[in-house]
Parts: sequence; structure tokens; C-alpha cells
Amino acid sequence: MKTLKFKTNVKCGGCVATITPFLNSEKGIARWSVDTASPQRILTVETAGLSAGEVVEILKKAGYQAELIASD
Repeated sequence: MKTLKFKTNVKCGGCVATITPFLNSEKGIARWSVDTASPQRILTVETAGLSAGEVVEILKKAGYQAELIASD
């Protein structure tokens, strides 16, 4: 399992509700969360097979931006 962290423009609960179906429908994502209290709005994704680029594309389809800031 790989953990990816992204700086996003997901700002509130409504934004989280918008991206939820996009992220939940992706089989390669085991778990995800967004820290909307952080100024950088950090999205943390635990994935078994998706690349950072694929996660960015999923967010783009939902209408949001993401920039990889950490990977382990």
C-alpha cells in the first residue's frame, strides 16, 4: 500500500461530497481523506496500484486540482 499526499483546492464539505463518488468508485483507492482545516487542503490517498498522475486525473474529472506533495 502506498500513501500519496496532495495539495488541493477542495475547500469544504460540499467539495468533499462532490469528489466522493469519483474517489470511492476507483478500485485502486483503499482509503482517502481531505484535511479541509489545513490551509493546503491536504488530500491523503492510500492506494494499491494508482499513480499520483492517475489520482490527479480523477480529481480533474471531478472539477478540482491536486498537486503531489508527498509519497511513501
